[in-house]
Amino acid sequence: PVGRSVIELPAGLVGDLEGQGGETLDQAAGRELLEETGYRAAGFSEIMRCPTSAGLTDETAVFLAAHGIVREGPGGGDDSEQITVHRIESGRIDDWLTEQYRSGKAVDPKIFSALYWKRRRLEF
Repeated sequence: PVGRSVIELPAGLVGDLEGQGGETLDQAAGRELLEETGYRAAGFSEIMRCPTSAGLTDETAVFLAAHGIVREGPGGGDDSEQITVHRIESGRIDDWLTEQYRSGKAVDPKIFSALYWKRRRLEF
């Protein structure tokens, strides 16, 4: 919808697939993580729930930390997605994000929230 590539975190909706109306937050997170990145997590812990645009919608984003991740496949999303998985060294992430932005890609600001929490070690 934004007309260019976006650098973003793995994300998805809970219970959005047919037959998965009773899906839990952890189940949805696991499904999306595996589908989009190729990694499976042993578990998740909730970091924070945040409104995405309080003046426009009641949508809430839930940030989860994945624990015990293991690579099981290539990722890349489903047939409706064009996802490239990037593995970036922790010490290079800030420069890499700047490079991506300067090259014309959009950078989802939720990445900076996740990095802040990781660096502060809140709920990790």
